[in-house]
Amino acid sequence: MADVASGTLLWEPPSDARTTTRMGRFVTEVERSRGLDLPTYEAAWRWSVDDLGAFWSEVARWFGVTFHRPPSTVLSSRDLPGARWYPGATLNYAEHALRRRDDEPAIVARSQTRDEVVVSFADLADQVARAAAGLRRLGIGRGDRVVGYLPNVPETVVAFLACASIGAIWSSCAPEFGTRAVVDRVQQIAPKVLLVVDGYRYGTKEVDRTTEVAEIRAALQTLEATVLLPYLGGGDSVHVGDSVHVGDSRRAEAAVGDDGSVRADTAARARVPGAITWAELLAEPAELTFDAVPFDHPLYVLYSSGTTGLPKAIVHGHGGILLEHLKMLGLHHDLGPGDRFCWFTTTGWMMWNYLVSGLTVGATLVLVDGDPASPDLLALWRIAAELQVTLLGVGAPFLLSCRKAGLSPAAHLDLSSLRSVGSTGAPLPPEGFGWVYEHVGDDLLLTSASGGTDLCTAFVAGAPLLPVHAGEIAGRCLGAKVEAYDTSGRPVIGQRGELVLTVPMPSMPVSFWGDADGSRYRAAYFEDFPGVWRHGDWIEITERGSCIITGRSDATLNRGGVRMGTAEFYSAVEGLDEVADALVVHLHDPDDEAGRLVLFVQLAAGVAFDDALRAAIARTIRDELSPRHVPDELHVVPAIPRTISGKKLELPVKRLLEGEPLEHVVNPGAVADPSSLEVFVELAAVGAR
Repeated sequence: MADVASGTLLWEPPSDARTTTRMGRFVTEVERSRGLDLPTYEAAWRWSVDDLGAFWSEVARWFGVTFHRPPSTVLSSRDLPGARWYPGATLNYAEHALRRRDDEPAIVARSQTRDEVVVSFADLADQVARAAAGLRRLGIGRGDRVVGYLPNVPETVVAFLACASIGAIWSSCAPEFGTRAVVDRVQQIAPKVLLVVDGYRYGTKEVDRTTEVAEIRAALQTLEATVLLPYLGGGDSVHVGDSVHVGDSRRAEAAVGDDGSVRADTAARARVPGAITWAELLAEPAELTFDAVPFDHPLYVLYSSGTTGLPKAIVHGHGGILLEHLKMLGLHHDLGPGDRFCWFTTTGWMMWNYLVSGLTVGATLVLVDGDPASPDLLALWRIAAELQVTLLGVGAPFLLSCRKAGLSPAAHLDLSSLRSVGSTGAPLPPEGFGWVYEHVGDDLLLTSASGGTDLCTAFVAGAPLLPVHAGEIAGRCLGAKVEAYDTSGRPVIGQRGELVLTVPMPSMPVSFWGDADGSRYRAAYFEDFPGVWRHGDWIEITERGSCIITGRSDATLNRGGVRMGTAEFYSAVEGLDEVADALVVHLHDPDDEAGRLVLFVQLAAGVAFDDALRAAIARTIRDELSPRHVPDELHVVPAIPRTISGKKLELPVKRLLEGEPLEHVVNPGAVADPSSLEVFVELAAVGAR
């Protein structure tokens, strides 16, 4: 298949989708119970955003949500901000994540640091009960904060669910984060317990984090205890008591004395002095219980990127996250018991929280920790084939990297179990869609999605009842009233506008941590259009209801009145074989009303930059975008700076080039490769000319 044109139809739901998919059966049940006629997805979506109370009631009923105390109503008000969901209700997120107690795998974990780990649903419940008891021994209870500086491994899932079960508040940072990035985030919430690893392997590289752990502990004055998971120096994980032992059983037995007590891992203690070990935290058997907390009781705290200023500490609640993730995973992704769900992510990205919620629909989690390109770009696809993954989710840049490398996973691997591929983190251009359908599978659902940490979900995504068109997100999610607003605040179809949400969603933040009067929260989302959530993306909603995200609305390339999202720019430039990555910024120029358009490119391996390539880049932009968007300057750089979660640092680079000092515009600890910023600092010093 040659590169496909934008809008090309690539997949359609089978004729029996209303009976064979969970979303189809849900809509049919709603028709029966509510006396409605919902013949199309569009009709179901319209009902879901017009009658919010009925829709979310049906979601809760369909998935069997357990309320310990029933709510007085579903939604007290539709006001934004200020909407309050399920007032008076109590429940617990962890109770729903741990409903399965059988011997089938709840988690299958692959790591470049240790051997494969498999944890059954029964063993997961046992380990959560033990961890909760261990946290209680450390003085942790409802409302206390616990932070994980941990990779995407089963122990992190256990620790999070243990916190949720007792009403404590979880937060996590990936061990790739530097000291300042961690402290800037978690110091805000005053944690009492910190869980850490001593290091990890990324590909074949060993990364020791004991120095960072020591610095983080020293900076967190509220800490009362540190729990160490010996991951790099300790090797295999050890679980004790009646729960499953993973890794080397001889080490597990050696860790337990004749009386059943756990002997200290002296090597681990030497690396992180004063810490207790993971095995000690889980040493004592316990009964699994759940604190019935209010619907909006904090479940976890996520953080904005932190590339500029102090990251916002975004508080999400038990009930809102539970309902939203049940809807997305159980309906939009069509996941349930028997499915295997993998999304490549670190614990510092909201997609980790999204992945863990696969347990709430009874799916098996496939966790991957390490370099997704090691030993080569087929690594993730091999895991999907070997572990019979149902849904594999990745970042859009990963799919484009596979395409550019000329990979064809389906030609080498048995991907027959793969029913869906998820893509997020950046807009996926048409050529990315085409590559998936030609080289991964021609009969799978490609779910391109967009959302954010702010709601810990997607609000535009694929659905098993919607077709897939190249370069387009299939539709607006059930319960998410997404609109494209023009500058006057009017919804528009078929043209680009500001992405807004005009009715509340349950997973909108409970609050920002420390924002007692709500002023920071209101300023972040509600200042531009009163009573409407402005998300900060450009979106076009097509006549057929699909969606096209074209980048951040505050990074728009406006040249002589021709406005363009950066995603469109990258699709054109990175389509050249010679270009591995690119970043573009539009700078204000007091001497030129049009401003300066500056393009940075990272060349593919072995490519030399010359006048012919410069001309090819300019010609591509002129032909595919517009003559006005041919850059005024073009610079070759060693690497394009990205956040740890893979987002390009467009605005920080722009601010750097406009004269602001590095320390004011970006936190190096939030950057995947801080050295990638050096060339931009140098260019800023000479005016990027």
